[in-house]
Amino acid sequence: MILKASQRGGAKQLGLHLLKTEENEHVEIHEVRGFVSDDIVGALKEAQAVSRGTKAKQFLFSVSLNPPQHESVGVDVFADACNRIEVKTGLAGQPRVIVFHEKEGRRHAHAVWSRIDVDSMTAVNLPHFKTRLREVSKELYLEQGWTMPRGFIDSQARDPRNFTLDEWQQSKRAGWHARDLKGLMQECWAASDSKAAFESALRERGITLARGDRRGHVAITPEGEVLSVARYADKKAKEVRAKLGEPDELRSVSEAKAQIAREMSGTIGRHLQEARDRHKQEMAPLDARRQETTSKHGEERQRLDAAQEARWIEETRQRSERYNKGIRGLWDRLTGQHAKTQRRNETEALDALQRDREQRQSLIDAQREDRQKLQTEIQEARNRYTQMRTELRSERETYEKMAPEREAPPPVRDHFERVARLREQP
Repeated sequence: MILKASQRGGAKQLGLHLLKTEENEHVEIHEVRGFVSDDIVGALKEAQAVSRGTKAKQFLFSVSLNPPQHESVGVDVFADACNRIEVKTGLAGQPRVIVFHEKEGRRHAHAVWSRIDVDSMTAVNLPHFKTRLREVSKELYLEQGWTMPRGFIDSQARDPRNFTLDEWQQSKRAGWHARDLKGLMQECWAASDSKAAFESALRERGITLARGDRRGHVAITPEGEVLSVARYADKKAKEVRAKLGEPDELRSVSEAKAQIAREMSGTIGRHLQEARDRHKQEMAPLDARRQETTSKHGEERQRLDAAQEARWIEETRQRSERYNKGIRGLWDRLTGQHAKTQRRNETEALDALQRDREQRQSLIDAQREDRQKLQTEIQEARNRYTQMRTELRSERETYEKMAPEREAPPPVRDHFERVARLREQP
């Protein structure tokens, strides 16, 4: 299982976070050990009070234990993991709390230790705890037969999808294929008999006619690529000038790009809002089903707990009735019959406890399987929205970079013109 840990303070905030039911569908307190208080917030506040006698600011060590999502993991596996963690980190015997959370069909645990050693009134040092937790995590994956993440097998393994956008775009050319652009330009040229017609034909296809830096006619694609009209239309510069006139009246490349950026940014903004609205509509029935499922599962667990408690009380009564009273009870103690009955009761009590745990774990596994089916639909909806939003935001960033460039002031032609102007001044 994946182990994430941190040293921290903030006892009350952490305690309230562990008990938060708004984000978690089920919260179960498994263990409060080594504290006077028997509740989570009180126990962590107790650790904070003890830390006042030291200089430690981060008096707590918090670890989240996340098993593979689709694996059924019993309480004993989580408890064993916590025991290994405290041995590896030097926190063996320190006060701790363990809380189980269930969220979106996934069951995980949080364990928090007090770092303060009350005998020496110092904080337990935790050198290289991330490396040691990594070792525990690898042991658990191997022992449980789970599929180990590639990152554990080879630390150099990297997902190429984690490259930056610039690295990814180095191998991708924005816009159409060059051959398609050339064919489109020639079609617009052939279908136009004037500058206005040619400019309109390009505009209908999202291409803007502009004045190039070398005083030639250029076309700018929606992605900001600058194309030579003469080269892509396969015409000579004289033919282009004869049909389109001088390019001085056209906007410069920077001005045209700024205009494209303004227009496309507004369009993408509308698309983003539409994507958010569609996502809300799609998620509304899924959220309703999730809440209904959570409520149903909670009621099933309450009924099971009540039934197990009633059965435990009845079985305890039956076991207590096996003991004789009065003279017969005294005789049983003398003959050893009382001890035999006691051992039998203890064995049956342990068996009943294990039976109840297995029954509860079976219910939890069945509910998790039911919840994960719904979670698959929820995750697919989220992935569709995330992909759409990422693509739109990437395009918006591209257009935001198409800012107009400042034109440098024209240089003075020569030294004599500068001297002449100085002489004319009074």
